Amino acid sequence: MATRPVWKGYLKLSLVACAVELSNATTYAEKVSFRTLNRATGHVVKRQYVDSVTGKPVKEEDEVKGYPLGDDEFVLVEDEEIQSAQIESSHTLNIEQFVEKASIEQIYLDTPYYLSPADKVSREAFAVIREAMAKKKMAGLARLVLYRRERPVLIEPLGEGLLLTTMRYKANVREPDEVFDQIPRIKIDPDMVELAGDIIDRKQGEFDPSKFEDEYENALLKIIQAKQSGKKIKAPKAPRRTGNVVNLFDALKKSLGSAGGASVQRRKPAATRARSTKRRARGDARRKSA
Repeated sequence: MATRPVWKGYLKLSLVACAVELSNATTYAEKVSFRTLNRATGHVVKRQYVDSVTGKPVKEEDEVKGYPLGDDEFVLVEDEEIQSAQIESSHTLNIEQFVEKASIEQIYLDTPYYLSPADKVSREAFAVIREAMAKKKMAGLARLVLYRRERPVLIEPLGEGLLLTTMRYKANVREPDEVFDQIPRIKIDPDMVELAGDIIDRKQGEFDPSKFEDEYENALLKIIQAKQSGKKIKAPKAPRRTGNVVNLFDALKKSLGSAGGASVQRRKPAATRARSTKRRARGDARRKSA
């Protein structure tokens, strides 16, 4: 079933332009959703706007958007007036710059969409832009008005189409130092880091999205099916709270074993190993001189 485009317009590279359409790359249609009901009647509850002062319901035709200027002071703006706010990015994806995808920090990437040609006439120009980007291994930066907000976007080749990802503005991204500066620097035993690295090696593999399932969703479905069958739902016991690790080295050893490795002998700290090596070297030197 073909998806309904969420935006239609033009993709532009310098003087080359083609008609394109934007479609959702993700869906939550199959997720469990609930409706709010009146417990007494079983009827679905509807939401309704009410006047904050009079408490009376407001008819849909009397609803209007207002931009706040101060206490109880607003500029009324009609939907038609909002629609009149048209700029180039409302209808055109003008690729302004090309960058390497790896140069963009992951935190700036937001929501993915599929970009495809909107008609037969546009297919050739679309394919030329896509293949040129793929050949140069570059991604394009543009702007797009979507859901009444202009957003920076990243455009990159994906199969026979393009992947467009909306991006966050710098002002919307908190600097990591705001949080990470609170983490004190500590001295770490290099042997423990090496053990943790061994665990990473044992668990290394290829990414397969089919291996990930929403276990919470499955738990909800089991509850719903049990209710349908007339079974009484029993709340599970709360899981035991795991205490702090007393011996981190031993915990790492056990983790390495559970990751499929053989039993691990406790390694001597790096400084101790160095002293042992020096003692063996002096002993060898004395035996040779004798």
